[in-house]
Amino acid sequence: MHLLYIDESGTPDIPGNTSHFVLAGISIPIQYWKTFDTEIESIKTKYGLQTKEMHVAWILRSYLEQSKISDFEKLSSAQRRAAMISYRTTELLRLQRIKNRSLYRQTKKNYKQTDDYIHLTFDERKRFVEEVARHIAQWGYARLFAECIDKAHFNPLLTKRTIGEQAFEQVVSRFERYLQNLGLEDPDCCGLLIHDNNQTVAEKHTLLMRKFHFSGTQWLKVSKIIETPLFVDSQLTSMVQVADICAYALRRYLENGEQQLFDIIFSRADRRADGVVVGVRHYSAQGCACKICAQHKIPPAIQLPMKTG
Repeated sequence: MHLLYIDESGTPDIPGNTSHFVLAGISIPIQYWKTFDTEIESIKTKYGLQTKEMHVAWILRSYLEQSKISDFEKLSSAQRRAAMISYRTTELLRLQRIKNRSLYRQTKKNYKQTDDYIHLTFDERKRFVEEVARHIAQWGYARLFAECIDKAHFNPLLTKRTIGEQAFEQVVSRFERYLQNLGLEDPDCCGLLIHDNNQTVAEKHTLLMRKFHFSGTQWLKVSKIIETPLFVDSQLTSMVQVADICAYALRRYLENGEQQLFDIIFSRADRRADGVVVGVRHYSAQGCACKICAQHKIPPAIQLPMKTG
């Protein structure tokens, strides 16, 4: 059994507030789940984030108030948290007094989303995410599957699908193909989708998966993926949080050219024997020169050996 943990980055809305929408899944054999989960929890504990959710988009933001607290880096974790809570409370009270409701609500939301990480400096938060990513890259039995859609080049009239539907069908098809290839040596292998819980997405993806089980995707019959997706609370499931890191790394590379985290994560993309990437696709304009498109079409000039365990 192979578990595919799925999460997204960006919005599927057109235009939305991101230029790309990424749906990514990280597949692991069920017998390695406990080992991999324990690794992630160990790293989280090291940074004082045990039982906390890894939401990388919030982790890697700049917290301006940290720069306004004297000698913040020299404080203990408890002192940092106390200083940040004091500063933020004062700021929210100030915003209430000037009666700027929209700014108050947005600031309060930002504070809530980042509260788990305020005891870490920006450099520490960056090291934390990179440490998690490097562990993922060493999971030789893991495979990355993703559909990265450039919304400027997506035509729903041509595709007959929404962005979300196309992304899900692509990820399902690539995971199914991977399982079918494994099935040549292990006929009993199968897979299960595990998705971050979102009521709207849950209903859509459940209905789509039922359709795929009945009539297949556009490219192949679904015979190895069992059941409809299992939807879980990402706050309680580290592996869905790992999928969040993968989706974020792909989107930030495509939108902002941020390569460091991408290069680490992309090493786990499913590849053919000749090195061509088949697990991740960038839906974009012809002639795109990004690393995903380059390795999706032709074998890389230098193929590094891939760990198998």
